[in-house]
Amino acid sequence: MKKPRSSVDWDGAVNAWHVAGDVYRMGRREWVTEAGWRQMYDDGVRTVIDLRNPAEARRRDTDPVVGGAAWSGMVLVSAPTEEPGDPRFTALTGPYLNDPAHYSENARLFPDKLVGVFRELAAASPRGGVLLHCAAGRDRSGLVAAMVQDLAEAPDADIADSYRRAAGGINERYRTHGPPHDRERYVEEAELAPLLEQRGLAVVEFVRELDTRAFLLRHGLSPAELDAVLSLCGTGVSR
Repeated sequence: MKKPRSSVDWDGAVNAWHVAGDVYRMGRREWVTEAGWRQMYDDGVRTVIDLRNPAEARRRDTDPVVGGAAWSGMVLVSAPTEEPGDPRFTALTGPYLNDPAHYSENARLFPDKLVGVFRELAAASPRGGVLLHCAAGRDRSGLVAAMVQDLAEAPDADIADSYRRAAGGINERYRTHGPPHDRERYVEEAELAPLLEQRGLAVVEFVRELDTRAFLLRHGLSPAELDAVLSLCGTGVSR
């Protein structure tokens, strides 16, 4: 497995990281400038998978103005990880997923949604690299990234560190730019460090209990699709 790099420096991208193989993750794509899209393309990204619910995909006044030509040569795909407003889920999470403690419930309630994400990863594999993004680049992308790392046979420490980097990255964004709404806040280091330690371990616990290969196959991903995902992750084929 190719060891994940640290942060990815695409202009305007927030909380952008290498996950495994040819898979990357970040926060909202609307933060990326035209120059950043060109850099993304130069790094081999050919598919962008939006894990948000469709109503979230909109430009804000503070976002850069970017023409559609900026992502020419890339495929933009919508593949939400959840059913928005499902009362079984929101009773646990509130309006959106924001804690790895709830990843297992996301997988239990919406297995078809997660299989849909991996089906898009399989379809994207022949085109080149893939970027996964949600809003903050923390939990929905964190859930899928952990599953990708599990398929890529990443050790526990790398999976935990991947979550901690992303959660710390968006927290730094809140320090410099302020949180986007009153459900988020900047967390000072004394509080953040033990929180990240605990949540990193929770991500590892989730993905090891899930067994990503078995989960995906059990819920409808074909062996050929799994092999395509594994190739994208730099692993090879299923055994």
